[in-house]
Amino acid sequence: MFIRILKETSDELRIEIEGEGHTFCNPLQKILLEDEEVEVAGYDIPHPLFTKTILYIHTKGERKPKTALREALNKLRERSDDFKSAFEKTLKKE
Repeated sequence: MFIRILKETSDELRIEIEGEGHTFCNPLQKILLEDEEVEVAGYDIPHPLFTKTILYIHTKGERKPKTALREALNKLRERSDDFKSAFEKTLKKE
C-alpha cells in the first residue's frame, strides 16, 4: 500500500491510496461519516483497471482531517478485531 497526500488544509484532506479499493475504503468512509465533526467523507476509484483510490475528507473545522482519519482507522481496526474474534469463537463451536 502506498499513500500520497494530494491536498491538505486545516479542514480538508485528499489522499491517494494505491493498492486498495472498495473493500477497504467503503467501511472507512462509513466510519468517517459517523463522526459529527466530519462534514463530507467519500472516495473515488477513477479507473477500474488501476487500484488507485482517492479518499476525501472535509471537517467542520473543529478538528483536523488527519485526526478524524486516524480515529476512523482505529475504529475500523477495532471492529475488524471484534469480527475476527466472534468468527473464531463460532468456528470453535463447530
